[in-house]
Amino acid sequence: MEQKITHNHNEYFKLDFLKNQIGRQQDFQTVADIFSLLADSSRLKIFWLLCHSKECVINIAQILKMTNPAVSHHLKILRESGLIESYRDEREVFYTVSNGTKSQALHSIIEKLMSVNCPDFDSKHEKINENSDYLENQIETIKKVHDYLTQNLSKRITIEELSKQFAMNPTTLKTVFKDVYGSSLAAHIKEHRMEKAAELLVNSQMPVNQIAQEVGYESQSKFSSVFKEFYKMTPKDYKKSRQ
Repeated sequence: MEQKITHNHNEYFKLDFLKNQIGRQQDFQTVADIFSLLADSSRLKIFWLLCHSKECVINIAQILKMTNPAVSHHLKILRESGLIESYRDEREVFYTVSNGTKSQALHSIIEKLMSVNCPDFDSKHEKINENSDYLENQIETIKKVHDYLTQNLSKRITIEELSKQFAMNPTTLKTVFKDVYGSSLAAHIKEHRMEKAAELLVNSQMPVNQIAQEVGYESQSKFSSVFKEFYKMTPKDYKKSRQ
């Protein structure tokens, strides 16, 4: 016979639900194991750093004032847990936070806890965001990303591909790009695509379907819809208006 709750606080419905949830021992253990991974402050620092940047062992060791073997030990644990990932660029191995929901959720929790318990951290963090006080190499990387995208408007390049090619965490890449250029990466490149399309409509004899492909649209109807949204007229009407 199931034991009844001693005190009646008129919350039986909620308590029944909570009791059922608490009985999911494996689920709670899984979450507890995730938190235990970051119980070590050095490992937590490494994870937080990699949420904002892609780094090699040497850089991490220098930033955190740790030995290379100690850093490698923590990286191995984080990588095996799926919180971070690594890739090789020529002779160097870089590490960054994985793009999974678990890693992103933990990053968000860490930021919130730091802002609640360490107000000074929060104010400095906000100041960095407001002033776009990013590392110079991050800004230079974003400029290279911008140049690469504008030179390849016919290609559909994903954030993940850019992240690997330019050795920058996807979240950081999108955040710094928006701060440098004033709009999201997708919106900014769409603007370049439409400007290029308008130029081709006026200065070339290409048919609309070919122009659509030149600026990264396989579907002519999709291209025409976006173009009309941008210029308030269809591609054909735009071409006629400029003749």
